[in-house]
Amino acid sequence: VAPAAAADDDRRPRLSCQLYQRSADIFLGVPFNIASYALLTLMLAQVCGYRAGDFVHTLGDAHLYSNHFEQARRQLTREPRHLPQMRLNPAVTDLFGFRFDDFELDGYDPHPHIAAPVAV
Repeated sequence: VAPAAAADDDRRPRLSCQLYQRSADIFLGVPFNIASYALLTLMLAQVCGYRAGDFVHTLGDAHLYSNHFEQARRQLTREPRHLPQMRLNPAVTDLFGFRFDDFELDGYDPHPHIAAPVAV
């Protein structure tokens, strides 16, 4: 998810986020972790009066479960699509003040769902 484009003359400092994830399920978990923490970065930047900077994701034990091999192969054959743009209601200045209607995802064009069982 890319933040909505900011004006070129925006001189506010940037807020970046680094997530260290000790254990990472590459196929089912990591995509949701990326989306969740990228959104949190956008939200924190806004309420602190910053522009969103980088989201850096560091994985410790990154693993692909054997019952996800076929699904991962299928995912790797897909052509990447343009990133959607996330827009937040600029009136929200409190992290806990965000509501569902304060988020707008523009240009989201997903590929069809790939089902995979949760490994236990």
